[in-house]
Amino acid sequence: MSFQESMELVGEAVDVAGVVAIVIGTVVASLLAGRELLGRSDKGRETYESYRQRLGRSILLGLELLVAADIIKTVAITPTFESVGVLALIVLVRTFLSWTLELEITGRWPWQKEHEEPAPLPQQAG
Repeated sequence: MSFQESMELVGEAVDVAGVVAIVIGTVVASLLAGRELLGRSDKGRETYESYRQRLGRSILLGLELLVAADIIKTVAITPTFESVGVLALIVLVRTFLSWTLELEITGRWPWQKEHEEPAPLPQQAG
């Protein structure tokens, strides 16, 4: 097996892993949401929010794996200017999707830090 053939297999395997991550994440998020809805009927809004977060995280993970597969296949298999340009467009679109999903999930852009509570000041003996 040549290097290109092995890299093509690796790229395909990472592609499959990305799709599997999205599918399994969707199934797990749906099952958990269904269980939450059956267990407590008065928490529909909380269940909806947690469902969206779980679903968004699985899509983000899948997108990251799909981008990795595209990079592997482009750089290792067909490193031409045209294929690198197509890869750049794919990465640009998927990065935009990832950022908007992150904004939907957390309510802030990926580069914004989480708001932390200030640490309490130490008590002085005295």
